[in-house]
Amino acid sequence: MAQPTISSLIMSAQSGDSDAAEALFAALYAELHRLAQRELARRGGYVTIGATTLLHEAYLDISGREGIVFPDRARFMSYAARVMRGLIIDHARRRHAIKRGGMFEIASTATVIDRAADQDHLKRISDALDELAAVDAALAQVVDLKFFCGFSFADIGAMRGVSERTVQRDWEKARIYLHRALDDAPPDR
Repeated sequence: MAQPTISSLIMSAQSGDSDAAEALFAALYAELHRLAQRELARRGGYVTIGATTLLHEAYLDISGREGIVFPDRARFMSYAARVMRGLIIDHARRRHAIKRGGMFEIASTATVIDRAADQDHLKRISDALDELAAVDAALAQVVDLKFFCGFSFADIGAMRGVSERTVQRDWEKARIYLHRALDDAPPDR
């Protein structure tokens, strides 16, 4: 018997087949784990959550939501990247929350300032991506797949059913939008 494709697993999982959902997770586990490692590496040393923990929290978050639809692999991976980004931001906030004593750790002043700047910048990027998704979801998806998932323009084009050049144009549009949004956004936003 032939192995089911990712697309057929996605469709079966969305129709409520829990076995298909587990098979989908298993099929994409290595790729999602790589995505989690990449997300954490991007954040530097100030995030103390592990890649496996991040991946499993993202899986629980995604599987616990009702009514979400992933017509293809690109949308699933893009959504997974957004969930992981949100979990990292939430984890960093909780870790450094004053009420939890996060501000009372022994560190140099420069380290504390760098961490605060990184968290603020990460939050601003996340907000700008959410705004871009509201304006043009396809552009936000390209950013998620390229920047957060690490796919090439050719891979993204194949997933979306468009040419590599179309993806490159969308990438440039998204970069311009995000650059403007980040330049116009106040730092304490």
